[in-house]
Parts: sequence; structure tokens; C-alpha cells
Amino acid sequence: MKFAICNEIYQGWKLEDTLAHAARVGYAALEIAPFTLANSVSEISATERQRIRDLAARHQIAIAGLHWLLVKPEGLYLNHTDAGIRARTAKYFVELVDCCADFGGPIMVVGSPKQRNVLDGVSFQQAWDWTAGTFRDAVKRAEDRGVTICFEPLAPSETNFINTAADAIEFVKSFNSPNFKIILDVKAMSSEAKPIPHIIRESWPHFAHFHANDKNLKGPGFGDVDFKPIAATLREVGYEGFVSVEVFKFDEGAEAIASRSIEYLKQAFA
Repeated sequence: MKFAICNEIYQGWKLEDTLAHAARVGYAALEIAPFTLANSVSEISATERQRIRDLAARHQIAIAGLHWLLVKPEGLYLNHTDAGIRARTAKYFVELVDCCADFGGPIMVVGSPKQRNVLDGVSFQQAWDWTAGTFRDAVKRAEDRGVTICFEPLAPSETNFINTAADAIEFVKSFNSPNFKIILDVKAMSSEAKPIPHIIRESWPHFAHFHANDKNLKGPGFGDVDFKPIAATLREVGYEGFVSVEVFKFDEGAEAIASRSIEYLKQAFA
């Protein structure tokens, strides 16, 4: 299995140092949160995009893609009542696809719980339709550029819009595109009533990326979630994408999080 790690774990590190450390401890790829690089991906020049791609190649590590897409710039929203805000968000998703492809990354993860909550007075169906409209151009660009956009089901504690893998699959299937799938995240799946291996089996082949973490918001192996049945089920269904470490509590520091997480994952997938 190919392991990746998300770069925001390396708070305050230069990207080159992050790539070097991740490669040294055994990760095959780095997943990038664009807000750690610039306020907007439109500010990342073609020269800088090529430099980042070259840096990764120099350290013999891939760019897995992008996540945490709407932290910056401010004011974007997937299903806002204001059509102008939705149009700006749709345009930015196209820019994100281009940036991801320019980095050489195959995956874009759409979580963004605060930018997709169904607003007061909006029906669920209206939010669903508006969100679909926001993604339409980006999915077409993703098909052209070889990027897969992965919509992320998230727990009810994070958002009131699309909380289960089954609902996320229903949403992406309406596009009938091989470049619009879902991502499975261990923390998020822990909020569902079904066992995680069951969700994995039900969701295959509709997911194209996998986030490894614990329901305590730390890395794999830092909590109570047993990854051995998760690893076995990913192998069982034939998943060949990245298993990417994404954490939300950085108490132990980047080096400990990165090294202990991959050591645990290697044991779980052995």
C-alpha cells in the first residue's frame, strides 16, 4: 500500500524540508493544503508550480494532490443562496483542478464542512442542486486534466450536508464521471452506525482516496481505532490508491506524528 501524509502537519516548515522528511521516513507522497502555500492558488505562478513539482521529484516523493481546498480565500461557499458566491466558488474549483494537475497530483479532496452547510431557509434538495452546479465545470476540467475530485462525507458534528458514504456516492454518481468520486476518512466513518470495513465494502469502487486518522483527531495508532481490519478490507476490495495520514491535533509535533503513523500503518498493512 502507498502511504501519503498531509503537509499542514508540518506547521512552519519549508515545503522542501517537509518533502525531505516525509520521503526519509517512508511516505510515497505528500498531500498539500493550498492555504499553506498562498491565499489563493491563482497566486501560485506557473514557475512556482513547476518548482514544487521538481522539488518532489528531487526527493523521490509524489504529490498526492490537494485537500482543505476552501480554507482560503475567504467568502467561497458550495451551496450559498447568492448565485454570485456560487459562481466564484465554481470558478475557483476549476483553478484548483489546474493547480493540482500542474503539481502532478491525481486527487482533490473536497471536505470544506463550513462552506457547505445547508443555510437557514434552504431545502436539502436545493442545496444538493446548487452544490452540483458548483462542481459541474470543475468535473469537466478534471476529466481533461486527469484529476479525480473526491467528495468527502463528514460527521453530523461537522456539517449538516452529506454525512454518510452512501449519500456521497449518490451525489457523485449523478455526474456519471470517472473523475468525480468520494473519499473515505476513518474519523468521518467512525461517526456512522456501520462498521468501517462494511462501509469500505459498500463504497467500492466509488472511492478513490483514503484518509488515515483516529476518531480522537490524531494519527493512526494514536487512538483506539484498529487499522488491521481496515487494511484487510482495503486489500480485499482491491484499493490501490494512497492511504494518506491526515490529523487535526498536532500535539506530538510533526516528526513524531509522521514517523509513528507510518510505523503503525506498515504494521497494520503487513
